[in-house]
Amino acid sequence: MYFDPMYFLFIAPAFVFSLWASWRVKANYKKYSKVPVSSGLSGAEAAARLLEGAGIRDVSISRSRGLLSDHYNPISKTLALSDGVHDSRSLAAVGIAAHEAGHAIQHAKHYGPLKLRSMLVPTASIGSNLGYFVMLAGLFMSSTNLVLVGAVLFSAVLLFQLVTLPVEFDASNRAKALVVQQGIVGTNERTGMDKVLNAAAMTYVAAVASSLATLLYFLFRSGLLGGRRN
Repeated sequence: MYFDPMYFLFIAPAFVFSLWASWRVKANYKKYSKVPVSSGLSGAEAAARLLEGAGIRDVSISRSRGLLSDHYNPISKTLALSDGVHDSRSLAAVGIAAHEAGHAIQHAKHYGPLKLRSMLVPTASIGSNLGYFVMLAGLFMSSTNLVLVGAVLFSAVLLFQLVTLPVEFDASNRAKALVVQQGIVGTNERTGMDKVLNAAAMTYVAAVASSLATLLYFLFRSGLLGGRRN
């Protein structure tokens, strides 16, 4: 198997950043899942209150299997919460549930970046499945044109991830403000919840960094960014 040290020079910083972001999420979730929220609401109850407060009555709240598998589906208008969030009455659970409710509120208010992200899903899926392998094939075949085709496909993934950033940060910002306004989390409890949501946001930044590093490596190695072709 061919080993290219240059690949690790490009990827290593993003890989370390991704590991750090993942560790930070798990550490903060573990810590604040043991801290009860003063309102006594569960994650599901907190999400329901936020949706009700926003006048949203057509979004259902369901359970999702898997650790931190929480998500909002704009197509089915379903807010899925993992078991550790749905029933838990902790700061971590309420924060995560509020974040997902933030996505539902974005959808109801026709938040532009969320609509754009949904439109990019098909192209991002194609780019994710084909882009990397087309670039790899182009590199081994010494075909700059093939690498370029793969780079264009893979760029769809990077674009999707970049659009995801404002979507996720906005959902967290909505959650942080609304839980206090609705009396779900006290102002003195916000610090713990913020740490959970801020750590989760960093995983999306890490994903962008990893994709960008991968794209730059192939462009550099193919000579498109001034590197030497093999």
